[in-house]
Formats: sequence, structure tokens, C-alpha cells
Amino acid sequence: MPAAFESFSDSLRRSTTAKRVRLGSVEPAALALLKQLDPLVAVLSLFACTLAYGQPLNDATLGVGLLTFLIASPIFTRSPRYSGIPGSRLYTTYSRILVEWAMVAAILLFLGFAFKVSATFSRLVTVTWFIATPLALLATHGIRLRAHSMLAAHSGPRYIIVGANNVGFELLRRLPQKGFLGFFDFRSADRVSQVIDPEQLAGHCKDIASYARTHGVAAIYIALPLSNVPRIGEMIRELRDTTASIYFLPDVFAFDLIQGRLVDLNGMPAISVCDTPFHGMDAVLKRTMDLVLTGAALLVAAPLMAVIALAVKITSRGPVLFRQRRYGLHGELINVYKFRSMTVCEDGAVVTQATRDDTRITWLGKFLRRTSLDELPQLLNVLQGKMSLVGPRPHAIAHNEMYRKLISGYMIRHKVRPGITGWAQVNGLRGETDTVEKMSARVKFDIDYLNSWSPWLDLKILLRTVMLVVRDDKAY
Repeated sequence: MPAAFESFSDSLRRSTTAKRVRLGSVEPAALALLKQLDPLVAVLSLFACTLAYGQPLNDATLGVGLLTFLIASPIFTRSPRYSGIPGSRLYTTYSRILVEWAMVAAILLFLGFAFKVSATFSRLVTVTWFIATPLALLATHGIRLRAHSMLAAHSGPRYIIVGANNVGFELLRRLPQKGFLGFFDFRSADRVSQVIDPEQLAGHCKDIASYARTHGVAAIYIALPLSNVPRIGEMIRELRDTTASIYFLPDVFAFDLIQGRLVDLNGMPAISVCDTPFHGMDAVLKRTMDLVLTGAALLVAAPLMAVIALAVKITSRGPVLFRQRRYGLHGELINVYKFRSMTVCEDGAVVTQATRDDTRITWLGKFLRRTSLDELPQLLNVLQGKMSLVGPRPHAIAHNEMYRKLISGYMIRHKVRPGITGWAQVNGLRGETDTVEKMSARVKFDIDYLNSWSPWLDLKILLRTVMLVVRDDKAY
């Protein structure tokens, strides 16, 4: 028996190893091509502006074009503008285009000044290019919208959905209505008719193969629970005698998804249920933004930081910088820096949060905390890679250990680097969290940030933070 079992196991392992699943798309080729045009449009806009002013397309211009394409590709092609093609407002779309292009332009300007080559290029051409490109991108987006509408109206394949349930209904809502032939289900017609219009029911699953052959079905979407796997396997074997494409949609929406996505693990598909948004080029983009913006901020703030450090040293006894251990990425311990604003430096098993009119806060500390200037040394944490400009705010270890036992999903916020500012802070949850309800609300915004991250959201949070510092009364 052991030998036979080992032989069977080896055979199964060999057959599984030989199989490979790739991630792909089922969208029409024309639409897929249009989605890749934005980086090319930015490059063509550069060439057009250069030629319009009578400048030659020399090696330097071609080099900038190539660099623009490489920088713009990860920013443009992952844009949320693509996920909601029908029905998006023009203002929202154009604002996203402006922010995305501003990011590309900022990186190009930073590289130009860093390598001292900015003087090589005509300022008139550069300014015209920076202004004309968003308009060209908006025009491209309009062409994409029209193409999407035309493809949905005229090229819908004939398809059926197996599973008259919530997943099947949601799938039908997201697919073009043209070409839909009806639902199939393992339940009887009487039971299925209780949840859908009887006219939408095409038949029972036992008849699906013959129906697909006689009605020229191009695609079959199986939206059945995983408990039906044996019956699904039998149905798929019967469908091998048809020419229909078959897709299986497991009901993953039953879980609280954090960055839900389908990923490729060396040829094996996996569904991400709880994950960080920072993989691949998104991680590169996030870190690049941190380094570029932090470097610029330090150049501007360095003299001010020196003055604050001197003032802290002169006005009260103790160190200039307050170091406190907190949890960082993946829950690792990090030292977070602040200008000292209190007469104490608590970092033990019990840490008392600052309250309004707290007697431990120095007179200079009140000003620093009110204006958030005490947070400036955390720019050094960002350069170290321990923190990010934007992310969930790190809490003292004592508070972490308390709240992780009281709030479900609290530690999920540590799947990204903690930030100097965050989504919760710009939504009214800055300052003291003296109740579990306040902390729970903060954690909900932190998890929403993980789910919704985009470069646009980071810039939005930074801009709102600047405005908040001026008028917020919750910092003390």
C-alpha cells in the first residue's frame, strides 16, 4: 500500500506540476489597446510641441520621451479611470488626469535638476508640453469612452450565467446586457423563479451542453458556490463537447476583502483576500513619491527644523528629539522621531495620551503640536524607509497591545508603512482617542485607505493635511 500510494502521489505531483494558469483579460483587443495609449500620447505631445516651435527631435528629446513613457506607464495604466469607464464625471476624470500628469512632470523636473540637464531643453517647449498633455489625455479618454460604448452595443457575445444567486446577479449587472441568453441552475424552475424573473431562466444545468450547442453560446460563466465543485466538474466535462469559453467565478465577496485581487503564484492562481496594495510597480511608485516629496520637504524645512531644535533645547530640560517605539510595517518595532513637546518621554508599558490643557506639555510644545511642527523629524523616518508620508498613524506599543484585543482587524493597518499623516486624520480623527469607539472609527478609515490606495489619494491626503493644520482644533 505505501508503495502504491507513493506511486500515485508522484503521478499526481507530476500532472499538477505540468499545469500552469496565467492571469489575463477578456476585454476586446481594441479596448485593451486604447488603455495603453496614454503614455504614448504624452510622448507624442512632447514631439508635437517640439516640432511646433521649430526645434529638432534630437537625442535629448528622444531620451526624455523614452523616460516619460517609462515613468507614465505605471501611473497611467493602473489609474482608477479605467475601472469605471461608463458614467464617470468629466470633472473627476480631468482632475485625476491633472494629478497623474503632475506626478510625471514632478519626477521629470526632479531628475532634470538633479542631473543638471534642465537647461538643455527649451523652457517654452517644456511649459507648452506640460499644459497641452492633460488636454490630449482628456481627448484620448473621450475616444476610449466612445469606443467602449460602441463595442458594448455591437459586439456582445452570446453568453449564459450558471447560478441564479447574488454573484450571478452582480455579474450580469457588470456585463453588457446584449448577448445575455439567461440563467442556468441546479435547482428546479419553481425554486429559481422565486428569486428571478422566469423569463430569465434558460434551463437546468443537466441540459446546458445541448443548449450551448444549439444556441451558439460563446461564453459560460459559472457563479456557483464552492460546495458544488463535484457537480461543476461533471458539467465542465460535458461542456468540452461545445466551443464555448468557460469561466468560474467563486463567491469571494462573502469575505471582507482587503485589496482583493487575483494573483499569479508562479503559474498557480490565487485569490488575495487580505493583502497590501504595495506590490510590483505600485511599491516602486509609492517609495519614489516618498523619496521625491520628502527630499523636497527637507530642503525647505531644514532651516526651520534647526530653529525648532534650538528653541526646544533652550526652553526646557531634556532631549531635543523624542524617540518612541512603535509598530511599523508587518508589526516590526521602529523608533519614531518627534520634537519633544512634553516634560516627559513615556515609552513603557503604560503611555498616557496627551489631553487638552495637559500640564505635561511645554509652552513651546503647545505651539508645535497645534501646528504639527513636532512631526517634522519623521521626514527622517521616511528617508529610512520606516515610515511613509501617507499611511495609518503609528500608535504607542502600549496602545497597540490594548486595542488589538478590543478591535477586530486592528493589526491589518500594519500591512503598510505607517504615515506622518493618514486618511483617518484628514477625516476628523486627529488627536486623542480616549474611547474604543474613536479608535475603531480611525481603524475603519485606515483599512479603507488600504482598499482604496492610489497616488491620487495620497496627494489628496497631503493637500487636505496642509489645510487641516491651519484650522484644526483637535491637535493638542
